[in-house]
Amino acid sequence: MSEQAEIGVIGGSGLYSFLEDVTEVTVETPYGPPSDSLFLGETGGRKVAFLPRHGRGHHLPPHRINYRANMWALRSVGVRQIIAPCAVGGLQPQYGPGTLVVPDQLVDRTKSRQQSFFDGEPLADGSLPNVLHMTFADPYCETGRQASLRAARGRGWEPVDGGTMCVIEGPRFSTRAESRWHAAQGWSVVGMTGHPEAVLARELELCYSSLALVTDLDAGAEAGEGVSHEEVLRVFGENIGRLREVLFDAVLELPALDERKCDCGSALGGQQPGITLP
Repeated sequence: MSEQAEIGVIGGSGLYSFLEDVTEVTVETPYGPPSDSLFLGETGGRKVAFLPRHGRGHHLPPHRINYRANMWALRSVGVRQIIAPCAVGGLQPQYGPGTLVVPDQLVDRTKSRQQSFFDGEPLADGSLPNVLHMTFADPYCETGRQASLRAARGRGWEPVDGGTMCVIEGPRFSTRAESRWHAAQGWSVVGMTGHPEAVLARELELCYSSLALVTDLDAGAEAGEGVSHEEVLRVFGENIGRLREVLFDAVLELPALDERKCDCGSALGGQQPGITLP
């Protein structure tokens, strides 16, 4: 493929307006179609591939996103570092709407998602990939986290450094009892899309970090009627310009590919994955 990028951004359609001279590219993967075309362009001299996580028009609910195809498509155009903004609910009262969290841990509470490239499913050519047990103690790339933290602080937005993102299946929001349970564990925020993106990125030896924007206090963290979709969209819309600025700066803060010092690029540790990485 002639069109190439080095950095991937996964997020809503309001975020890729920072790219210059955007080229729309359709990518086929062994795992089916990704959520949408990739939008390739440049910002500050860095080549970026943007992927609308839910597709244009937000027609894909979280549990129906083809996460494997999305991550494969990004790597196939050269992406090796990913920043993934997302909307989340605050599980602690101090993490109210407008808080920006750069998590360092996650908890998987999803139920039905394909979350590995190495699960024994036959590939398109009929071959079977090897089963591989991936180290995942620290799910986010520390280099990407630090780039996002510096970018947020540079824009006067004091982010929460670290914390745990609880990822639920969706598309419904949590019950009040579920929310109180999540909060009682000391977890920071709850969302629907941060997993399996992170682990799939690790399996493809990609750097992956998240920018989690709190749009509401989750159902158990406050009294009232609970979370509404309209409220989430409203708060996200109010902060989209600011988030876009931070994202733009974070992309510029990421190291060149030949200057990466993290372990993400060697996550397979020499193991033979049984599939040919793009």
